[in-house]
Amino acid sequence: MANTSLESIAQKMRKLDIAALTTMTDSGELATRPMSNNGDVEYDGNSYYFTFEQSRTVSDIGRNPRVSLAFEGKDGLYVSVAGTAELIRDKAQFEEHWVPDLDKWFDQGADTPGLVLLKVKAGRIKLWQGEDSEEWKA
Repeated sequence: MANTSLESIAQKMRKLDIAALTTMTDSGELATRPMSNNGDVEYDGNSYYFTFEQSRTVSDIGRNPRVSLAFEGKDGLYVSVAGTAELIRDKAQFEEHWVPDLDKWFDQGADTPGLVLLKVKAGRIKLWQGEDSEEWKA
């Protein structure tokens, strides 16, 4: 497995939207759900996802911020991200990452009550494509 730069991995991750986000529950089990970054895909080591305050995702991250993301792209591209999640409740940051497609999920836009923005900061990224693999560590 070759070590690589974040920029190299980011180039390959361009336009990847849907991730499987895994958290640890209060009973120590793993919980995974699909999340969309709604086109906010200019990857710099951080991923952003919106959810509701009352979600299991938020309660899991509140107890244990260590998470993983899994992406699948075209041409046999697979990406695994191990990182730390942060819960953001600042409306200015909501607006910075808001796109109109989110309106179908959050009917009052960035003003939707109970809205939370998840920021996942990568600590390690592994990428596989065919027989090639790469790894980046923060």
